[in-house]
Amino acid sequence: MSTPGPPRLVIAVDVGGTAIKAARCSVTAADVQVLAEHSLATPVGSGVPAVLAAITETIGSLREGPVGGVGVIMPGAVDAENGIARYSANLGWRNLPIRAQLAQRAGLPVAIDHDVRAAARAELALGAARGHSHALFVSIGTGIAAASIIEGTVTVGARQLAGELGHVPVFPDGARCACGQRGCTETYASAAAIARRYAHASGRPATAQDVLARAAAGEPAAHEVFQQAVTALARSLVFATLLTDPGLIVLGGGLSLAGAALLDPVRQQLTDALAWRPPPELTSARFGAKAGQVGAALLGARAAGLASQA
Repeated sequence: MSTPGPPRLVIAVDVGGTAIKAARCSVTAADVQVLAEHSLATPVGSGVPAVLAAITETIGSLREGPVGGVGVIMPGAVDAENGIARYSANLGWRNLPIRAQLAQRAGLPVAIDHDVRAAARAELALGAARGHSHALFVSIGTGIAAASIIEGTVTVGARQLAGELGHVPVFPDGARCACGQRGCTETYASAAAIARRYAHASGRPATAQDVLARAAAGEPAAHEVFQQAVTALARSLVFATLLTDPGLIVLGGGLSLAGAALLDPVRQQLTDALAWRPPPELTSARFGAKAGQVGAALLGARAAGLASQA
C-alpha cells in the first residue's frame, strides 16, 4: 500500500457456508479499523439469487458515509482476476460472475478473492508476514487451507486451486476424508476434526479449544487426539517446506488463538522432521481469526482504487 493518508471507508464481506459476515471499515496504508459489523445466516440451499440477495442486504446495512468499494471473500475455487466464483460445494456456485452481479446490485465497485488468500494478503501487507518475500500462511478452522507467498506474491496456481494443504495425505490408510482421500491433514488437525475425534474417543462433546485445554491438563483422550493433530499438521508443513522453502510459516484461523500450546509442539516436530536443514520460523497470525476480514477490507480499498493489491 502507499504512504499513510486519511482513512477511507470500505465494506468487507466474508461469505461462508453458515454465515455472511460484513464490516464497514476505515482503511489506511498502515491499518484497518472496524467501525460497524453485521451478519446473517447464509441461505444455503435456497439458490444463488437468495445468497446474492443476502450479501446485498449485508452491504446495504453498512452503507453509511462515503463508502468507496466492497471486498468479498469466499471459499472454493475463485477466479479473482475475472470476478468469477468457479465452484463452491457448500454454496452451490458454478461459474458465477459474482463480482459483476454484486456491483450492479450494490452500485459500488467490487473485488473478490478466495478467503484464505485474502487472509494471507492481509498478513503480508499489515501483519505477521510483513517484510517476508517467501512465506506460507495456514488457516486452521473448520477446515485447513494455505496460501503460499513466493517473491512477495500470493500464488494461485494454474487452475487457481493452490493451497489445499488440508488435503495433503499424512497418514497412509488413515481416516476417510470428505474429499474421498484417506489420511488428509484436515481430517485430523482442523478444529472440527479435533472436536469430532475427541467426542468419538471420549463420548463427550467439546470444542477444539476445550480439547487443547484438557490435553494440557493430562486427560488421556484429549492428549491422544491433540498429538495426532499436531503430527498431521507438522507432516503437512514438512512437505510444504521442502517444496516451497518458506522463511516463515504463519498459522491463522480460530485454532491459532491457542498460541504457544499449538506452536511449540508443531515447531518441535517440524524441526525434528527437517533433519538436514533448518526449519522456517513459525508464528501466529497478527489478525488471528480476523485476517480474512482485514483481507476483504484491503480488497474493498483496491476495488475503490485506494490501494494496490498485496
